[in-house]
Amino acid sequence: MSAEAMKYRADIDGLRAIAVISVILAHAGVGAVGGGFLGVDMFFVISGYLITTILRRDMEAGRYTLLGFYERRARRILPALLIIILCCTPFALYLMLPDFRQNYGQSIVATLLFSNNILLAMTSGYWELESAFKPLLHTWSLGVEEQFYVLFPLLLVLLIRLDKRRQVLAIALIGVASFVASEYGWRHHPAASFYLLSSRAWELMVGCLGSYIERKPRAFDPWLSFVSLVLLVGSMCVFDEHTPSPSLYSAVPVLGTIGVILFSRPGTLTWRLLSLRPIVFIGLISYSAYLWHQPLFALARVASLQPPSGAEMAALSVATLLLAALRVRTH
Repeated sequence: MSAEAMKYRADIDGLRAIAVISVILAHAGVGAVGGGFLGVDMFFVISGYLITTILRRDMEAGRYTLLGFYERRARRILPALLIIILCCTPFALYLMLPDFRQNYGQSIVATLLFSNNILLAMTSGYWELESAFKPLLHTWSLGVEEQFYVLFPLLLVLLIRLDKRRQVLAIALIGVASFVASEYGWRHHPAASFYLLSSRAWELMVGCLGSYIERKPRAFDPWLSFVSLVLLVGSMCVFDEHTPSPSLYSAVPVLGTIGVILFSRPGTLTWRLLSLRPIVFIGLISYSAYLWHQPLFALARVASLQPPSGAEMAALSVATLLLAALRVRTH
């Protein structure tokens, strides 16, 4: 594994910024980014790439421990998540009707068990009207990622004993099986397919496979990285809630994301764009911003007899970023 693969990359934080801003704008009702929900697909690819890079590095260096890996993930994810739940719960209990309070309580338990995706797959669809009133709706993606974090390190412990070609083959087969499941799922069980790891694993596996590709200067890097960036941004503007997800359509932002990761490098236009300081800053606070946006939007909808206006949603979007930045400033 090359030393470059272990260095901090500002352009990946730039990708995180695009992902979180697209999700926030889509959930705020900005029609120009109707496919902004694809930002979550971007997060899955990024997670697959980074986690596999870290795991392979630690395993090859002989310093990997399963407990240590889980501890680092818990320290990264749990504090901000607990803050969100503690801050939102009093408002949810005060504003919500009994049925919604009961659902909120169930979602807290499921979120803390990293299984809210399973609860939602059993009880609702992402695009149902009442979903907009669920403060913890977005934690389904944490469930997918945490389930991946539990299972994939165990798999890689077994795969690392094989040569690189067999490791790649095994991960690719898992990805193909998951992709087939997603194509079947959106046609026959759309809610379950949207939320469950079985249909999302291929997006993570694309990132995992990317970690096996050596990053070295190539003459076509500037073009491929820019085309990849256009693909992922363009898909968010062209796709909408009627686009099946995850599905073959999702391959556009997924391949765009891994294309940027593999071919963006210092000196390319893509790197310069994604490494702009304001964009990188948003990327650095993307996890907190993602956690804050849905509770603010949902509780605003619950509190009002009328849907929040565009100006109100814009103010809540700004508040999301300010709250996320505040947590960074206090740590």
